[in-house]
Amino acid sequence: MTTAVATSNAVLDELREKIASLEGTGLRHRSFLPFGLSEIDAQLPGGGLAYGALHEVAGGGNGAIDGAAAALFIGGIAARTTGKVVWCLTRFDLFFPALAQIGLHPDRVIFVECDKEETVLASFEEALRYGGLGAVVAELVRLPMTASRRLQLAAEKSGTLGLVIRRWRRQTEASDFGMPTAAVTRWRISVLPSEPLPVPGVGRARWLAELMRVRAGEGGEFIIGACDGQGRICLSSDTADRPDQTRRSFALP
Repeated sequence: MTTAVATSNAVLDELREKIASLEGTGLRHRSFLPFGLSEIDAQLPGGGLAYGALHEVAGGGNGAIDGAAAALFIGGIAARTTGKVVWCLTRFDLFFPALAQIGLHPDRVIFVECDKEETVLASFEEALRYGGLGAVVAELVRLPMTASRRLQLAAEKSGTLGLVIRRWRRQTEASDFGMPTAAVTRWRISVLPSEPLPVPGVGRARWLAELMRVRAGEGGEFIIGACDGQGRICLSSDTADRPDQTRRSFALP
């Protein structure tokens, strides 16, 4: 009788863990990577991006400019982690000096060049399961729900930060970004005019960062300064006196 009760309790504990993971309450037991900006970190359960989770980022449009901003946003996050970074891709157009300028030196990055998206997904999952990495990045056009669930589970088991850059070659592919995935957060990055200066010149690049979805949290919009040499972003200084334009929160289902 005692053995049967113990077995029943073990099964119940396992079910509770799975339910907590699906509902997002499992995030309480993970570590987090904060942005260091209270306005953004306050929107994220745990006060930052959860390790052991999948995070999804796309450019605001289907053009190269917004796509590059999304890649730099991801690169800045990866730069602030510790350890090697695996970057899986099919398009060999990544500009390495730009990554170095935001603190992600190429010596830290293991690039996995793939011939098709299926290979990217397989390599991404394998790297996430490996563990012991600072972050794993994948460039993908599509992220089906089934595949994203596998990636999320792989990240949870290893505790590795999983970062997906959604890249499109044509406008019709961008509509896929609205489809649901298992990612814990979903971001959209758009390029804005650079930071104004008191003298003629070009100021710090600025982005509109939209937190479109966050599990067990609330989304929002932020006007931010692009990543610096340590991968850190900042809130745009010229909007400091206009918080309604710096951050606009909205509830998500």
